[in-house]
Amino acid sequence: MDTQILEDIGLTNAEIKVYLTLLELGSSTAGPIIEKSNLQSSVAHMTLIKLAAKGFITSIQEGKRHHYQATNPSNIINFINEKKEKFEQLLPELLIKQQHAKQKPEVTLYRGIKGIKELLLELLNAGGNEHHTFGSSKKSLLLGEAWWVQYHKDRAKKRVKAKLLFNESLKKWKAETKYPLTEVKYTKQGFEPLTETIIRNDKVGIIIWTDNPIGTLIHQKEAAQSYEQFFQLLWTNQK
Repeated sequence: MDTQILEDIGLTNAEIKVYLTLLELGSSTAGPIIEKSNLQSSVAHMTLIKLAAKGFITSIQEGKRHHYQATNPSNIINFINEKKEKFEQLLPELLIKQQHAKQKPEVTLYRGIKGIKELLLELLNAGGNEHHTFGSSKKSLLLGEAWWVQYHKDRAKKRVKAKLLFNESLKKWKAETKYPLTEVKYTKQGFEPLTETIIRNDKVGIIIWTDNPIGTLIHQKEAAQSYEQFFQLLWTNQK
């Protein structure tokens, strides 16, 4: 089982082990949980307390022994929604702090698949009416085909049109039929580029599509205008 999503919502490795163990055991005292999860006794007991506080498990006491049971996995959605509601209450204060920063960052570096997705979401919410891309190659599908389709659907919902200048290796992907509000042209160079550039409003994203990709987000109006002029030159000259 891929437990990464459980880590993403804030569970520790020990909490994941204990929760999954209890799902398999049903109702259990601490002994079998410790044995099956391969955790130290002190760690397992502390983890049971933390999971109970989060609402992931319940317990009843029979004599001197506690019997633990995992709650319905559907309750995890409630846990996520509660975190979301608390964050939404805090969000306005965070945005105010960012807006009043003495020095706003103009360049941000991102690493790995998760990092590149964060970069792209920053661009998705950058405003403007056009999304322009050049240099994309088949390596960009590292993010997953379904993820890209949803990304461009979300972009289209904002009524932002896209012009995509892709490497010819992406012809089989047929983005023009999968992405709404999109025009696509293909370069005919005989090499596979590693670098993709995306221009949105006053932001520029530059992604290097290695196996562990690296991305840079430039937030500067003058830089975005310069890249936009270069894109228009490439787009016009490409049939």
